[in-house]
Amino acid sequence: MIRQIVSRTALAVSLSIPLVAMAAAPVIDVFKSEFCGCCEGWVEHLKANGFTPRVKNVDDPSDYRKRGGIPDELGSCHTGMIGGYAIEGHVPASEIKRLLKEKPKAKGLAVPAMPLGSPGMEGPRKDPYDVLLVHPDGHTTVYKHYN
Repeated sequence: MIRQIVSRTALAVSLSIPLVAMAAAPVIDVFKSEFCGCCEGWVEHLKANGFTPRVKNVDDPSDYRKRGGIPDELGSCHTGMIGGYAIEGHVPASEIKRLLKEKPKAKGLAVPAMPLGSPGMEGPRKDPYDVLLVHPDGHTTVYKHYN
């Protein structure tokens, strides 16, 4: 009897662990055009790094950049929204995690354009690029530089 109870309890706990892990994964809303392959690459990067992306194909992703308060000159091909922050372009998951941990007063993060070597833009070379912290007034500072 006791063995059966312990066995059932162990089974219930082991089955619930994946559900708890999934519930703990931060959800990020991603707004992108339907046919963008690099956006899909970035979404896969997010999944591989513990995020749960909710992808929405939209006619004009720049509408979401504007809603998030990211200036047009910092634009890229997709915008994410998480924890009250806008994430513009191919921002590495590690920087999003850092942002969520540090919680700076900011609009969000941006990687302008589509630099080769950034998540989702893997290719034959890696160009240096900056992840920019977008402050409430729209000015930016370098949050992290990648070589």
